[in-house]
Amino acid sequence: MPRSDAAPDAVPTVEALPRRAGELATRATQRMSAEHTWFRMLRPDDRSWVSLVAQAGISALLSWYAEGAPDNVVSGEVFATAPRSLAQTISLRQALELTRTAIATVEDAVPELVPAEEQAALREAVLRYSRDVAFAAAAVYAGAAEQRGGWDARLESLVVHAVVRGEADDTLASRAAELGWEDVAEVAVVVGSMPEGDSGPALTSLREGARSLGRESLTAVQGHRLVCILGGSTDPVADATRLAAHFGPGPVVVGPRVPHLFAAGRSARAALSGCDAARAWATAPRPVAADELLPERALLGEQRARRALVDRVYRPLRDHPSPLLETVQAYLDNGTALEATARELFLHPNTVRYRLRRVGDLVGLDPQVPRDRWVLQVALALGRMVDQPRPWRSAR
Repeated sequence: MPRSDAAPDAVPTVEALPRRAGELATRATQRMSAEHTWFRMLRPDDRSWVSLVAQAGISALLSWYAEGAPDNVVSGEVFATAPRSLAQTISLRQALELTRTAIATVEDAVPELVPAEEQAALREAVLRYSRDVAFAAAAVYAGAAEQRGGWDARLESLVVHAVVRGEADDTLASRAAELGWEDVAEVAVVVGSMPEGDSGPALTSLREGARSLGRESLTAVQGHRLVCILGGSTDPVADATRLAAHFGPGPVVVGPRVPHLFAAGRSARAALSGCDAARAWATAPRPVAADELLPERALLGEQRARRALVDRVYRPLRDHPSPLLETVQAYLDNGTALEATARELFLHPNTVRYRLRRVGDLVGLDPQVPRDRWVLQVALALGRMVDQPRPWRSAR
Protein backbone atom coordinates (compact mmCIF):
# COMPACT_ATOMS: atom_id res chain seq x y z
CA MET A 1 0.00 0.00 0.00
CA PRO A 2 1.47 3.43 -0.92
CA ARG A 3 2.76 5.62 1.85
CA SER A 4 0.57 8.71 2.51
CA ASP A 5 0.10 11.45 5.06
CA ALA A 6 -3.18 9.83 6.14
CA ALA A 7 -1.36 6.60 6.96
CA PRO A 8 2.13 7.58 8.21
CA ASP A 9 2.91 4.12 9.56
CA ALA A 10 1.99 2.30 6.36
CA VAL A 11 4.71 0.11 4.87
CA PRO A 12 6.24 1.78 1.80
CA THR A 13 6.20 -0.20 -1.44
CA VAL A 14 8.46 -0.11 -4.48
CA GLU A 15 5.50 0.44 -6.79
CA ALA A 16 4.66 3.68 -5.00
CA LEU A 17 8.13 5.20 -5.49
CA PRO A 18 7.37 7.30 -8.62
CA ARG A 19 4.64 9.14 -6.72
CA ARG A 20 7.22 10.63 -4.38
CA ALA A 21 9.17 12.36 -7.17
CA GLY A 22 7.47 15.76 -6.84
CA GLU A 23 7.96 15.88 -3.08
CA LEU A 24 11.63 14.87 -3.33
CA ALA A 25 12.23 17.38 -6.14
CA THR A 26 10.89 20.14 -3.91
CA ARG A 27 13.23 19.07 -1.10
CA ALA A 28 16.13 18.95 -3.54
CA THR A 29 15.42 22.46 -4.84
CA GLN A 30 15.24 23.82 -1.30
CA ARG A 31 18.53 22.12 -0.49
CA MET A 32 20.14 23.56 -3.65
CA SER A 33 19.07 27.05 -2.60
CA ALA A 34 20.44 26.53 0.91
CA GLU A 35 23.81 25.05 -0.13
CA HIS A 36 24.71 26.93 -3.35
CA THR A 37 24.93 30.71 -3.35
CA TRP A 38 25.20 30.87 -7.14
CA PHE A 39 21.91 28.96 -7.43
CA ARG A 40 20.11 31.62 -5.41
CA MET A 41 21.50 34.26 -7.78
CA LEU A 42 19.95 32.64 -10.86
CA ARG A 43 16.97 34.26 -12.50
CA PRO A 44 13.62 32.87 -11.29
CA ASP A 45 12.86 31.22 -14.63
CA ASP A 46 16.27 29.49 -14.62
CA ARG A 47 15.67 28.19 -11.08
CA SER A 48 12.27 26.94 -12.24
CA TRP A 49 13.88 25.03 -15.12
CA VAL A 50 16.40 23.48 -12.70
CA SER A 51 13.51 22.34 -10.51
CA LEU A 52 11.80 20.71 -13.51
CA VAL A 53 15.02 18.94 -14.48
CA ALA A 54 15.48 17.73 -10.89
CA GLN A 55 11.92 16.42 -10.80
CA ALA A 56 12.38 14.68 -14.16
CA GLY A 57 15.63 13.10 -12.97
CA ILE A 58 14.25 11.92 -9.63
CA SER A 59 11.08 10.61 -11.28
CA ALA A 60 13.16 8.71 -13.83
CA LEU A 61 15.31 7.27 -11.02
CA LEU A 62 12.37 6.06 -8.96
CA SER A 63 10.52 4.67 -12.01
CA TRP A 64 13.67 2.90 -13.17
CA TYR A 65 14.13 1.27 -9.77
CA ALA A 66 10.45 0.34 -9.53
CA GLU A 67 10.83 -1.43 -12.90
CA GLY A 68 13.61 -3.61 -11.52
CA ALA A 69 16.63 -1.41 -12.32
CA PRO A 70 17.27 -2.61 -15.90
CA ASP A 71 20.64 -2.16 -17.58
CA ASN A 72 19.67 0.87 -19.63
CA VAL A 73 19.93 3.34 -16.79
CA VAL A 74 19.62 6.87 -18.07
CA SER A 75 20.16 8.95 -21.17
CA GLY A 76 20.23 12.62 -22.05
CA GLU A 77 16.41 12.56 -22.10
CA VAL A 78 16.53 13.50 -18.41
CA PHE A 79 17.70 16.95 -19.53
CA ALA A 80 15.28 17.26 -22.45
CA THR A 81 12.87 19.44 -20.46
CA ALA A 82 15.45 22.24 -20.11
CA PRO A 83 16.01 24.85 -22.83
CA ARG A 84 19.38 24.81 -24.60
CA SER A 85 20.19 28.24 -23.19
CA LEU A 86 20.35 26.72 -19.69
CA ALA A 87 23.65 25.02 -20.61
CA GLN A 88 25.09 28.50 -21.20
CA THR A 89 23.75 29.85 -17.89
CA ILE A 90 24.88 26.92 -15.72
CA SER A 91 28.35 25.46 -16.16
CA LEU A 92 29.06 21.73 -16.23
CA ARG A 93 30.64 21.98 -12.77
CA GLN A 94 27.50 23.64 -11.42
CA ALA A 95 25.27 21.07 -13.12
CA LEU A 96 27.22 18.28 -11.42
CA GLU A 97 26.91 20.08 -8.07
CA LEU A 98 23.13 20.21 -8.51
CA THR A 99 23.09 16.53 -9.52
CA ARG A 100 25.04 15.64 -6.39
CA THR A 101 22.60 17.61 -4.24
CA ALA A 102 19.56 15.96 -5.81
CA ILE A 103 21.06 12.48 -5.40
CA ALA A 104 21.97 13.24 -1.76
CA THR A 105 18.36 14.26 -1.16
CA VAL A 106 17.14 10.90 -2.49
CA GLU A 107 19.74 9.01 -0.43
CA ASP A 108 18.64 10.76 2.76
CA ALA A 109 15.04 9.80 2.00
CA VAL A 110 15.76 6.09 1.41
CA PRO A 111 14.36 5.01 4.83
CA GLU A 112 11.08 6.69 3.89
CA LEU A 113 10.89 5.15 0.45
CA VAL A 114 11.37 1.39 0.91
CA PRO A 115 11.33 -1.21 3.71
CA ALA A 116 14.52 -1.80 5.70
CA GLU A 117 15.45 -4.94 3.77
CA GLU A 118 15.21 -2.97 0.49
CA GLN A 119 17.24 0.06 1.54
CA ALA A 120 20.72 -1.27 0.71
CA ALA A 121 19.60 -2.23 -2.79
CA LEU A 122 18.04 1.20 -3.36
CA ARG A 123 21.16 3.00 -2.15
CA GLU A 124 23.32 0.91 -4.52
CA ALA A 125 20.92 1.68 -7.36
CA VAL A 126 21.07 5.41 -6.56
CA LEU A 127 24.86 5.35 -6.77
CA ARG A 128 24.70 3.56 -10.11
CA TYR A 129 22.09 5.99 -11.38
CA SER A 130 24.06 9.04 -10.22
CA ARG A 131 27.13 7.83 -12.12
CA ASP A 132 25.15 7.52 -15.34
CA VAL A 133 23.44 10.88 -14.80
CA ALA A 134 26.87 12.49 -14.50
CA PHE A 135 27.96 10.89 -17.79
CA ALA A 136 24.72 11.98 -19.45
CA ALA A 137 25.25 15.55 -18.23
CA ALA A 138 28.79 15.56 -19.56
CA ALA A 139 27.52 14.32 -22.94
CA VAL A 140 24.89 17.06 -23.07
CA TYR A 141 27.45 19.74 -22.29
CA ALA A 142 29.95 18.27 -24.76
CA GLY A 143 27.33 18.42 -27.50
CA ALA A 144 26.48 22.00 -26.58
CA ALA A 145 30.18 22.89 -26.60
CA GLU A 146 30.64 21.36 -30.06
CA GLN A 147 27.68 23.30 -31.42
CA ARG A 148 28.91 26.46 -29.77
CA GLY A 149 32.42 25.82 -31.08
CA GLY A 150 31.15 25.41 -34.62
CA TRP A 151 29.13 28.60 -34.34
CA ASP A 152 32.08 30.49 -32.85
CA ALA A 153 34.35 29.32 -35.66
CA ARG A 154 31.91 30.60 -38.30
CA LEU A 155 31.46 33.87 -36.42
CA GLU A 156 35.23 34.21 -36.02
CA SER A 157 35.71 33.74 -39.76
CA LEU A 158 33.10 36.40 -40.51
CA VAL A 159 34.87 38.87 -38.21
CA VAL A 160 38.29 38.22 -39.78
CA HIS A 161 36.94 38.64 -43.32
CA ALA A 162 35.15 41.85 -42.29
CA VAL A 163 38.42 43.22 -40.91
CA VAL A 164 40.26 42.30 -44.11
CA ARG A 165 37.59 44.12 -46.12
CA GLY A 166 37.76 47.14 -43.81
CA GLU A 167 34.12 46.87 -42.69
CA ALA A 168 34.27 48.55 -39.29
CA ASP A 169 30.52 48.86 -38.80
CA ASP A 170 27.79 47.92 -36.30
CA THR A 171 27.71 44.36 -37.59
CA LEU A 172 31.40 43.93 -36.82
CA ALA A 173 30.86 45.45 -33.36
CA SER A 174 28.03 43.01 -32.62
CA ARG A 175 29.97 39.97 -33.79
CA ALA A 176 33.09 41.07 -31.94
CA ALA A 177 31.06 41.42 -28.76
CA GLU A 178 29.74 37.85 -29.22
CA LEU A 179 33.36 36.67 -29.31
CA GLY A 180 34.39 38.79 -26.31
CA TRP A 181 36.51 41.19 -28.36
CA GLU A 182 34.76 44.47 -27.62
CA ASP A 183 37.42 45.53 -25.10
CA VAL A 184 40.54 43.92 -26.63
CA ALA A 185 43.28 46.49 -27.31
CA GLU A 186 46.73 46.45 -28.97
CA VAL A 187 45.79 44.60 -32.15
CA ALA A 188 47.89 43.49 -35.14
CA VAL A 189 47.26 41.24 -38.12
CA VAL A 190 49.68 38.45 -39.06
CA VAL A 191 49.46 36.80 -42.49
CA GLY A 192 51.26 33.77 -43.89
CA SER A 193 50.59 30.75 -46.04
CA MET A 194 48.45 27.79 -45.04
CA PRO A 195 50.40 24.74 -43.84
CA GLU A 196 49.82 21.34 -45.43
CA GLY A 197 46.63 19.53 -44.53
CA ASP A 198 43.14 20.59 -43.52
CA SER A 199 42.43 24.09 -42.33
CA GLY A 200 40.71 23.04 -39.09
CA PRO A 201 43.79 21.66 -37.32
CA ALA A 202 45.88 24.58 -38.60
CA LEU A 203 43.48 27.14 -37.14
CA THR A 204 43.23 25.27 -33.84
CA SER A 205 47.02 25.01 -33.58
CA LEU A 206 47.45 28.72 -34.21
CA ARG A 207 44.78 29.66 -31.66
CA GLU A 208 46.39 27.44 -29.02
CA GLY A 209 49.80 28.94 -29.80
CA ALA A 210 48.44 32.46 -29.32
CA ARG A 211 46.71 31.42 -26.10
CA SER A 212 49.98 30.01 -24.75
CA LEU A 213 51.48 33.50 -25.22
CA GLY A 214 48.62 35.07 -23.30
CA ARG A 215 47.24 36.68 -26.46
CA GLU A 216 43.73 36.85 -27.85
CA SER A 217 43.38 35.64 -31.43
CA LEU A 218 40.92 35.46 -34.29
CA THR A 219 41.91 33.22 -37.20
CA ALA A 220 40.58 32.41 -40.65
CA VAL A 221 41.67 31.05 -44.00
CA GLN A 222 41.56 33.39 -46.97
CA GLY A 223 42.39 31.50 -50.15
CA HIS A 224 45.85 30.00 -49.65
CA ARG A 225 46.62 32.34 -46.77
CA LEU A 226 46.26 31.98 -43.03
CA VAL A 227 45.18 35.22 -41.34
CA CYS A 228 45.54 35.78 -37.60
CA ILE A 229 44.37 38.85 -35.69
CA LEU A 230 46.35 39.12 -32.46
CA GLY A 231 44.95 41.03 -29.50
CA GLY A 232 46.78 42.27 -26.43
CA SER A 233 50.11 42.25 -28.26
CA THR A 234 52.56 45.00 -27.33
CA ASP A 235 55.24 43.52 -29.62
CA PRO A 236 53.50 41.82 -32.56
CA VAL A 237 56.71 40.91 -34.40
CA ALA A 238 58.09 39.14 -31.31
CA ASP A 239 54.79 37.29 -30.86
CA ALA A 240 54.70 36.37 -34.55
CA THR A 241 58.23 34.99 -34.26
CA ARG A 242 56.97 32.48 -31.71
CA LEU A 243 53.92 31.67 -33.85
CA ALA A 244 55.70 31.40 -37.22
CA ALA A 245 55.90 27.60 -37.00
CA HIS A 246 52.09 27.43 -37.20
CA PHE A 247 52.15 28.93 -40.71
CA GLY A 248 53.12 27.22 -43.93
CA PRO A 249 56.34 27.85 -45.90
CA GLY A 250 57.11 31.31 -47.21
CA PRO A 251 56.93 34.76 -45.70
CA VAL A 252 55.02 35.66 -42.55
CA VAL A 253 54.16 39.36 -42.50
CA VAL A 254 53.07 41.40 -39.49
CA GLY A 255 50.88 44.46 -39.99
CA PRO A 256 51.35 47.57 -37.85
CA ARG A 257 49.92 47.61 -34.34
CA VAL A 258 46.60 49.48 -34.02
CA PRO A 259 44.61 50.43 -30.90
CA HIS A 260 41.61 48.11 -31.36
CA LEU A 261 39.83 45.67 -33.67
CA PHE A 262 37.91 48.38 -35.51
CA ALA A 263 41.17 49.89 -36.77
CA ALA A 264 42.63 46.51 -37.73
CA GLY A 265 41.70 46.90 -41.39
CA ARG A 266 44.77 49.09 -41.84
CA SER A 267 47.00 46.44 -40.29
CA ALA A 268 45.39 43.72 -42.43
CA ARG A 269 45.86 45.65 -45.68
CA ALA A 270 49.53 46.25 -44.90
CA ALA A 271 50.14 42.60 -43.98
CA LEU A 272 48.38 41.25 -47.09
CA SER A 273 50.22 43.68 -49.35
CA GLY A 274 53.47 42.74 -47.64
CA CYS A 275 52.83 39.06 -48.38
CA ASP A 276 52.50 39.86 -52.07
CA ALA A 277 55.68 41.93 -52.03
CA ALA A 278 57.87 39.85 -49.69
CA ARG A 279 59.20 37.53 -52.38
CA ALA A 280 61.09 40.51 -53.88
CA TRP A 281 63.26 40.60 -50.74
CA ALA A 282 65.03 37.27 -50.97
CA THR A 283 66.66 37.51 -47.53
CA ALA A 284 63.69 38.96 -45.65
CA PRO A 285 63.42 37.77 -42.05
CA ARG A 286 60.55 35.48 -41.05
CA PRO A 287 58.42 37.06 -39.75
CA VAL A 288 58.89 40.53 -41.18
CA ALA A 289 57.05 43.73 -40.34
CA ALA A 290 54.95 45.09 -43.19
CA ASP A 291 56.62 48.48 -42.75
CA GLU A 292 59.97 46.86 -43.53
CA LEU A 293 58.56 46.00 -46.96
CA LEU A 294 57.55 49.52 -47.96
CA PRO A 295 59.88 49.65 -51.03
CA GLU A 296 58.61 46.33 -52.37
CA ARG A 297 55.00 47.32 -51.69
CA ALA A 298 55.63 50.62 -53.48
CA LEU A 299 56.94 48.71 -56.51
CA LEU A 300 53.66 46.81 -56.57
CA GLY A 301 51.91 50.14 -56.93
CA GLU A 302 50.51 50.49 -53.40
CA GLN A 303 49.82 54.18 -52.90
CA ARG A 304 49.92 53.95 -49.08
CA ALA A 305 53.43 52.53 -49.21
CA ARG A 306 54.56 55.23 -51.64
CA ARG A 307 53.15 58.00 -49.45
CA ALA A 308 54.73 56.45 -46.36
CA LEU A 309 58.19 56.40 -47.95
CA VAL A 310 57.89 59.98 -49.15
CA ASP A 311 56.55 61.22 -45.81
CA ARG A 312 58.92 59.27 -43.60
CA VAL A 313 62.14 59.46 -45.63
CA TYR A 314 62.18 61.97 -48.49
CA ARG A 315 60.43 64.98 -46.94
CA PRO A 316 62.38 64.97 -43.63
CA LEU A 317 65.64 64.94 -45.60
CA ARG A 318 64.45 67.58 -48.07
CA ASP A 319 63.21 69.92 -45.34
CA HIS A 320 66.23 69.59 -43.05
CA PRO A 321 68.27 72.81 -42.71
CA SER A 322 71.46 70.92 -43.60
CA PRO A 323 71.82 69.60 -47.19
CA LEU A 324 71.26 65.99 -46.14
CA LEU A 325 69.18 65.13 -49.19
CA GLU A 326 71.86 66.38 -51.57
CA THR A 327 74.55 64.51 -49.66
CA VAL A 328 72.83 61.12 -49.50
CA GLN A 329 71.76 61.38 -53.15
CA ALA A 330 75.34 62.09 -54.22
CA TYR A 331 76.55 59.19 -52.06
CA LEU A 332 74.10 56.82 -53.74
CA ASP A 333 74.84 58.16 -57.23
CA ASN A 334 78.56 57.63 -56.69
CA GLY A 335 78.12 53.98 -55.77
CA THR A 336 78.61 54.68 -52.02
CA ALA A 337 82.19 55.83 -52.70
CA LEU A 338 82.97 58.28 -49.92
CA GLU A 339 85.92 60.02 -51.62
CA ALA A 340 84.03 60.48 -54.89
CA THR A 341 81.05 61.92 -53.03
CA ALA A 342 83.28 64.35 -51.17
CA ARG A 343 84.89 65.54 -54.40
CA GLU A 344 81.55 66.06 -56.09
CA LEU A 345 80.25 68.11 -53.18
CA PHE A 346 83.57 69.90 -52.55
CA LEU A 347 83.53 68.60 -48.98
CA HIS A 348 85.97 66.84 -46.70
CA PRO A 349 85.22 63.08 -46.41
CA ASN A 350 84.66 63.48 -42.66
CA THR A 351 81.93 66.02 -43.39
CA VAL A 352 80.25 63.49 -45.67
CA ARG A 353 80.50 60.87 -42.95
CA TYR A 354 78.96 63.27 -40.44
CA ARG A 355 76.05 64.07 -42.75
CA LEU A 356 75.41 60.39 -43.45
CA ARG A 357 75.23 59.77 -39.70
CA ARG A 358 72.73 62.63 -39.48
CA VAL A 359 70.66 60.90 -42.16
CA GLY A 360 70.57 57.77 -40.01
CA ASP A 361 69.59 59.74 -36.93
CA LEU A 362 66.84 61.58 -38.80
CA VAL A 363 65.09 58.80 -40.72
CA GLY A 364 66.45 55.64 -39.09
CA LEU A 365 68.21 54.43 -42.24
CA ASP A 366 71.97 54.02 -42.44
CA PRO A 367 73.20 54.73 -46.00
CA GLN A 368 76.15 52.40 -45.39
CA VAL A 369 73.87 49.38 -44.81
CA PRO A 370 72.82 47.68 -48.10
CA ARG A 371 69.14 47.18 -47.19
CA ASP A 372 68.81 50.74 -45.87
CA ARG A 373 70.48 52.08 -49.04
CA TRP A 374 67.82 50.32 -51.10
CA VAL A 375 65.01 51.87 -49.04
CA LEU A 376 66.63 55.31 -49.39
CA GLN A 377 67.04 54.87 -53.14
CA VAL A 378 63.35 54.04 -53.65
CA ALA A 379 62.15 56.74 -51.25
CA LEU A 380 64.25 59.44 -52.89
CA ALA A 381 63.12 58.42 -56.36
CA LEU A 382 59.47 58.52 -55.32
CA GLY A 383 59.96 61.84 -53.57
CA ARG A 384 61.55 63.48 -56.60
CA MET A 385 58.69 62.27 -58.79
CA VAL A 386 56.19 63.80 -56.38
CA ASP A 387 58.09 67.09 -56.20
CA GLN A 388 58.83 67.41 -59.92
CA PRO A 389 56.26 69.58 -61.72
CA ARG A 390 55.02 68.57 -65.14
CA PRO A 391 56.54 71.09 -67.60
CA TRP A 392 54.41 70.01 -70.55
CA ARG A 393 50.80 69.68 -71.50
CA SER A 394 49.36 67.12 -73.83
CA ALA A 395 49.04 68.40 -77.39
CA ARG A 396 45.64 68.94 -78.88
